[in-house]
Amino acid sequence: MKKLSAWLTVIIVALVLGLLAPGPASATPSYCGLVWSSLSKSNQSMSGASVTNIRSGRHTCFDRLVIDIKGKAAGYNVRYVSKVVQDGSGQPIKLRGGAFLQVTANSASYDNATGRATFAPANRSEVTNVSKYQTFRQVAWAGSYEGYTTLGLGVRARLPFNVHTIPGPGNGSKLVIDVAHHW
Repeated sequence: MKKLSAWLTVIIVALVLGLLAPGPASATPSYCGLVWSSLSKSNQSMSGASVTNIRSGRHTCFDRLVIDIKGKAAGYNVRYVSKVVQDGSGQPIKLRGGAFLQVTANSASYDNATGRATFAPANRSEVTNVSKYQTFRQVAWAGSYEGYTTLGLGVRARLPFNVHTIPGPGNGSKLVIDVAHHW
């Protein structure tokens, strides 16, 4: 009986000290090492620089939207919304996808001095072709109004995303929106 009592004491002490109980689960690495969220991302700085092009690309872990800017990219507001609306009018834009990102660059797509367009999409509902992309479903033009340029980005589902700016080439810069393929 003394041996049983001694073993029970050892087991209880080991449990209390955490020697036999499993520890906390180790954190599983995020998809492709990405540590993004689906929360809004913004920088309220304004820029006199102009949007000159919008393009997209496919990557192993994410789809990318790039807004080329003549000058220094400054502010932006990128967030999931229930519907994307046109700048100025507030009219909803039809988008394909299970979730919608409203992408606003704090840069106009017209020259501030002359009012001439620096970028005008050939097709407002398909600004760039994303038909074979894993996450993107559609990129639509929402307008450029009072120094802001807005796009609707239809995506497969509400997925984590990242927003950053890249200088160059030359005096230009890029506003980059990456949306992960998975959580």
